[in-house]
Amino acid sequence: MRPLVMSESEDDWLSLMPTEPLESQCCGSGCKPCVYDVYQKELAQWEEAKAKKDRSLLTKQKEESSNSELKPDTFTAFKISSVEQLTEDTCQYKFELPGNSSLGLSLGQHIVLRGMVNGLEVQRAYTPVSPVNAEGYFEVLIKCYEAGLMSQYIKSWIQGDTVFWRGPFGGFPYSPNQYGELLMLASGTGIAPMLPILQYITENEDDETFITLVGCFRTFENIYLKPLLQDQSRYWNVRTCYVLSQLTPDSSWAL
Repeated sequence: MRPLVMSESEDDWLSLMPTEPLESQCCGSGCKPCVYDVYQKELAQWEEAKAKKDRSLLTKQKEESSNSELKPDTFTAFKISSVEQLTEDTCQYKFELPGNSSLGLSLGQHIVLRGMVNGLEVQRAYTPVSPVNAEGYFEVLIKCYEAGLMSQYIKSWIQGDTVFWRGPFGGFPYSPNQYGELLMLASGTGIAPMLPILQYITENEDDETFITLVGCFRTFENIYLKPLLQDQSRYWNVRTCYVLSQLTPDSSWAL
């Protein structure tokens, strides 16, 4: 049997073959498409192009975009406009959006951050704390851990840096007055996905849903975004409670 003669060498095609993602590149949040879904799609495109010896079939998607339009299968660049230190290990990061554009999230949706640490690509999911209809910006609450891979990358961020996000994923289906009461239980930065829902309800005068938010923190000083929580608790249909694991003598309870 005469061997198949290819117009290009096998090595040429192998150099175009998509690289299978590392375990660290999956954020573990059940995103659709996941990095593995994107890989399988690109692999199928490569196999078809190789079988037909037609490079034009390789519509390989770009890994990065700079037009500040969030996409689930492509990482987009966003610039950090401010960094606010909230506690010794947690910061609130504000990112720019062009003009009066919005990130385009629905309630409860999260986005995925990509970071590089010692040549290793890492991805983690975070839920913006800004209102879903915020224009010109979005904000993310992030706690850094001493031994965390992504934390090593985030700790280096300063105002003006550009980082890459993709999404959105997930969601919390909600319609005004869908429920008589919502009970929100949150620990630490787990309060992040609760805040857009809380603000969405209080901004709608016709939504009479009653909300009880129970936030669990280490100390009074470690309660994140106290001014925002204080402002939200002034609404007639919002009640906030705090559970602290530690008490300090100088703790002030004036919320």
